[in-house]
Amino acid sequence: MSITAETAKEHAHDPAVLCCRAEAGITIEAANLEDPAIFDDLVDSGLLNLDGALTIEQVLGAKLTKTCDSLCPLTADVVEGAKAPSAPAAEEAPAEEAPAAPAPVAPPVAGPAAGGTLKIHIGEGKDIDLEIPVGALGGGAAVAPLPAGAEAAVAGAAAPAAAEEPKLIRSLTRKHFNITEVKRGPETKIEGTTLYIREGIEKEAIDSQDLVFNLKIDIITPEEYHTYSETIMDVQPIATKEEDNELGSGVTRVLDGVVMMVTGTDANGVQIGEFGSSEGYLDENIMWGRPGAPEKGEIFIKTQVTIKEGTNMERPGPLAAHAATDVITQEIRTELKKLEESLVVDTEQFDQFRRPGKKKVVIVKEIMGQGAMHDNLILPVEPVGILGGKPNVDLGNVPVAVSPLEVLDGCIHALTCIGPASKEMSRHYWREPLVLETLHDEEVDLCGVIFVGSPQINAEKFYVSKRVGQICEMLDVDGAFVTTEGFGNNHIDFASHHEQIGMRGIPVVGMSFCAVQGALVVGNKYMTHMVDNNKSESGIENEVLACNTLCQEDAIRALAMLKDAMGGEEVKAAEKKWNPNVKSTNVELIADATGKAIELAENEQSLPMSQKRKEKYD
Repeated sequence: MSITAETAKEHAHDPAVLCCRAEAGITIEAANLEDPAIFDDLVDSGLLNLDGALTIEQVLGAKLTKTCDSLCPLTADVVEGAKAPSAPAAEEAPAEEAPAAPAPVAPPVAGPAAGGTLKIHIGEGKDIDLEIPVGALGGGAAVAPLPAGAEAAVAGAAAPAAAEEPKLIRSLTRKHFNITEVKRGPETKIEGTTLYIREGIEKEAIDSQDLVFNLKIDIITPEEYHTYSETIMDVQPIATKEEDNELGSGVTRVLDGVVMMVTGTDANGVQIGEFGSSEGYLDENIMWGRPGAPEKGEIFIKTQVTIKEGTNMERPGPLAAHAATDVITQEIRTELKKLEESLVVDTEQFDQFRRPGKKKVVIVKEIMGQGAMHDNLILPVEPVGILGGKPNVDLGNVPVAVSPLEVLDGCIHALTCIGPASKEMSRHYWREPLVLETLHDEEVDLCGVIFVGSPQINAEKFYVSKRVGQICEMLDVDGAFVTTEGFGNNHIDFASHHEQIGMRGIPVVGMSFCAVQGALVVGNKYMTHMVDNNKSESGIENEVLACNTLCQEDAIRALAMLKDAMGGEEVKAAEKKWNPNVKSTNVELIADATGKAIELAENEQSLPMSQKRKEKYD
């Protein structure tokens, strides 16, 4: 990719390499040269040898004497009129002597302000006090010097502003009800800590969706974790709003000890997934305790949905599987609303404060919206529900602003069926670590969360990305996080979000699964602060549910990094290749600086991997 004159100036002392074939006799311009940012990888792969290459500043304006192909280093034997190399700016500019301190200057007397009053107190004689309306002095008239010893003040001048107190914007209360047993019965109901699911509800779930051919309910207890399952499409909390409360405020009721789990295939037995799938024994394909994953000890209400053949890679197919499952969840929600207050085992409150005077930050979460199976429902009526939710693909993937508490109240129903290791399940948003860490940090002012879809077509990617940058500018934020799940195509707009925000002078911290398999293939000069969500030992999509998703440790690192970026602290350039030791070193540094111990999320090394997976990845 050719570079601009601005980039050429920034990389004046880097090697000059042609980006495209160039004919003999041309005058070399910046547009003829390749971006030095990609040289390291090309050199490592043996595709580029920079020995003897002139620098960019040497060849600009010189003549090419020989026709050369792309990625040809420009050496002295093919360039005529090359300039002599100059020393880097840091070396050529000698340290200047510190200027002599200027003589003290008496502070100027302020000119009159319309509508103000000039007060003069003279401590001599008979304590004469004068009050002269400033308007009487004439517009713009200079104020005569005051007598020695006189004190002057302009009435109404603003006193130093006192630090403003945090402002409570909204609150969200979760009431927890405990479930210790799930059984089938003649009706759906909750008695004490036992949840009954109605026999025959499967038929209603199937009939609700034309594309669903079959649906089976399995109740998985901890003793049955070593059970085969089709790929896990989603993990969802079972929650409902009280009365007419809307998402993000009021009271939400939630069942503890049980989760909904959506799994399935098409009629031909093909897994409903794109890059990788998690079929196999449940206990070997789940990274327990991740924000989007189940906890050990929980009961799974697992639906195994069969959809029409060939629809596993189209939006309607996965949506039908989720909608059929939600028929069951909604019937449980209805019963949850009826429970007596005496059954509440815990109450949890989330408060959103705005903190005037603190650094204002925003969280930008890029979600999948390529238009195949890549879709999400935004702001349903019930937490992680279906009804009322708007598909981000149908919204054009444009940015949608929500409050942090809407995120934590299930405003995203995750339909995306990307690789299971890096997918943010619906439950992930319910416990979103970056939102929680930033929301509770009293040193920053979290103004909101922006969800933006990742379209398929590049033109649309840049369209929505520009909207993200414009919103951040309008919010006048001091810093921004940009996160994404998965890897590959969505990294194009991920990089563009950095550029659109960064070009406005706003520091950005990016978060994504990268490592080995998800390594970024695009970049720009604003992608200087990055946190890799990888947890797998091999740095790959290992098909283990939620292994490589954003966790609390990542959120703590990202928040510390953004604070440094907003404070102007220097960040070292990343190494050329993925090095897992960088992460552990940074975690130690943060713990030393903040006194906050960070527990590293366990990686795939601790998994009881099946022989099939060992053969696949060893």
